Order: sequence, then structure tokens, then C-alpha cells
Amino acid sequence: MANIEELYQHYLKHPVICTDTRSITEGCLFFALKGENFDANQFAAKAIAAGATYAVIDNAAYAKGDGFILVDDVLRSLQELAKHHRKQLNIPIIGLTGSNGKTTTKELIRAVLAEHFKVFATKGNLNNHIGVPLSILSITKEMEVAVIEMGANHQKEIAFLCTIAQPTHGLISNVGMAHLEGFGGFEGVKKGKAELYAYLSENNGYAFVNAANKDLTEMVGNAKVKNVVRYNIAEEGTVHGVLKHSDPLIEFEWSFDDKSYEAKANLTGTYNFENILAAISIGCFFRLSATEINKGLAEYFPTNNRSQLTKTEKNTVICDFYNANPSSMAAAITNLNSLTSTNKIAILGDMFELGEESAIQHHHIIKLALKNEIGTLIFVGHHFYNAKGGFKANFFATPAEAAAFIQAQNWRESLILLKGSRGMALEQLLPLL
Repeated sequence: MANIEELYQHYLKHPVICTDTRSITEGCLFFALKGENFDANQFAAKAIAAGATYAVIDNAAYAKGDGFILVDDVLRSLQELAKHHRKQLNIPIIGLTGSNGKTTTKELIRAVLAEHFKVFATKGNLNNHIGVPLSILSITKEMEVAVIEMGANHQKEIAFLCTIAQPTHGLISNVGMAHLEGFGGFEGVKKGKAELYAYLSENNGYAFVNAANKDLTEMVGNAKVKNVVRYNIAEEGTVHGVLKHSDPLIEFEWSFDDKSYEAKANLTGTYNFENILAAISIGCFFRLSATEINKGLAEYFPTNNRSQLTKTEKNTVICDFYNANPSSMAAAITNLNSLTSTNKIAILGDMFELGEESAIQHHHIIKLALKNEIGTLIFVGHHFYNAKGGFKANFFATPAEAAAFIQAQNWRESLILLKGSRGMALEQLLPLL
């Protein structure tokens, strides 16, 4: 059995990790992970044939020939290897989590810091017990700072990811009604996310906190974090700001050290302003100039279907269908209501992982949407369909059924919000808009 030090020596010579035989690169290390419906040990020989230098396996039956490294448990070895690599990195690592906005915030932080540093940031959504180790192992010696996104749907998960990423700095974007089923309700969400603050407290790290968020202020206080950097949408905090315009893109003024600066961002949604201030706060902490910070913000264009303003041939669509929960859904609806358009349309898909709260939360979102000045409301998915009651709106059990209705509308010069959980695959409706 190979130990972690032996495995690390292989990694130093072959620092590219692959876990999927469909994406093998020449000279990589292949880790044969197991899933509910697969055992990648059986694909180890295929990985080597495709160009992997070594295949890390935990079933000796598949070690036929050269190039196999046998370990007790492949996943645990990947995680321990990442921990070992992290200890060799003498750079700030910013750990980031939250119920909503963490990926957008991560990209904003990356864009700002990249104006001054060589920055690594989590790619895509590699933010779980596999993704975080892969992210850490992707940090090369040239990097000067890293931003590691950490996702969770149950308690103790953030605490575990912190043992791998070992953040020196941390940010919780917010806490909301997300993954209620796994966390056991909103208080469970707060407890789970606060594990980041607990790690920072125990390791003398720095926490960046939105001082206007009572939940976060309470959580960081309970965790007894000594080093707290506050930012706020008010005249308090190390960095504070005022939103000047958000129809549809955000314009604002921010202040630091008694100096104020005008800035813009290519984001829609008033709810994104606090994410922008978080990035500014981190930029200021790491001593970037206001010019560098504003340039980083101005040059960031969302491309990940999160608050992404997209012009089609016929309409303007707010693409926000990467994910959804009651908190982010309410914010998106409120934002649509505040924007200027003669014809507003909301196409809203089911929200997943709400457990026992699902029916009441979908009912609440329907009521909220109907209260706003939105011309056409379309609800898609079985959860919304089962909650339709006597509400006067358009309900469809599946995206396919909604597509037939949408095709018959021929909307022109409309502002359309397209939002739902990832599993609803609402991107299939975008070509119709």
C-alpha cells in the first residue's frame, strides 16, 4: 500500500489529477473513485491506456500490469493528498461558502484580486468533498492567493472541507432557505455555515462579514472570531457603499479610508450589491488600489447563468437557472419587479432539497410572485403544480409542457426572468425566448 508521502512524490512529477476516463490528459494521475452506481477501479486500465501515468486504485484485483498504485481508500487518499499539498502552500487561502451568491462572489473576488496577484479560484462547482481536494491539488507554486468555494447540504460538511482547504481567511456570503432537507431547517443552515467561522476562530484566521446581516453578525460573534473585517451597505464597516442604480446593471459608490469612488458592475440584481462589496472589502484588505478594484469589477462578465443578462433576438432574459431556493427566488422576483419594462415575464422552476418545507415554500413563492407587478407568471415543475390551488397563473408539470405554451406566445421586447433549480434544466427553454 502506498502512503501519502509516496503518493505526493508521484503527484509532484505528474501534478494533473483526473477522475474521469473521458477527460484523461497525457501524464496525469487517475484516481479511481467510487459512486453509488459505478466503481472506477474497473476503468483504471482504460485510464492508463488513454495516457494516465498512474492509476490510484483500492481494489487489488484490477492491478494487472504496470502503472497501478494501490491504496486503502481512493477518496480518502485524494483528500489526504490535498491536505498534504495544502501544507506546502504558503499563501492566503480564502474559504467561501453561503446559501446564495457564493459562486458569483467567488468570481468577483477572483476578478478583483487578479488585477494585482496570480489567483487560483475554484473552477465551476468543484466545491464538495471531491471538488475541494481537486481544487487544492490544482494550485501551482506560481499562485499567490487562492479562493476556494465550499458547498454543503448537511452539517459537519463545511468543517470537514476546512480541514482540507485550511483557509486563512473566510467569507459567508449569506444564510438562507437552502438545502433545508439536509440541514434540518434554517437554524441548521446557520449552524452548518458557521463551521467556517469556527475554523477561522480556532486557527486565528480572518473573517469578512456583512455587518448589515444580523445572522452573520450573530454567528461570527458566537464563534468568537478575533479578526473580523466588516463591510456594509451603510455608513459603517471598513468598506461601505451606496447603490445608485440597478436598472438593469448595477452602478454604485463605495468608500474606504474616508475616500469615495464611483463604480459599475456587469451584474443585474440589487441582491448582488452585497457580493460586490464583499469583493471590494477583500481587495482593500489585500491592499489593492481603488483603480485596480474598479477595473476588476468592470471587466467581470457573468457567464455561468447566475444573474446573467442575455439579449436574445426577441427579448432580454435574466438567466438565473443554475440553482434556486426560497431566498434566492424571492430576491430574483423582487428584483424583476423593480426593473423597467413594459412587459415582464417570470418563468419559475421547482426548488429542490426543501424536505418537509417544500409545499409551504412553493406556495409562498407563488403568493409573492402574484403580489408583484409581473405581467405573465409561469410556474414549472411538479412541486409548483401541486401547490397551484386556486392561484391565477400558468402552471405546468414539466418544462416540455411549458415549452409548448411559450412557443405559442411570440413575446417581443419583453424582460424575462428564467429561474429554477439545476435539476429543472430550464436552459432548454432559453432558445424559445
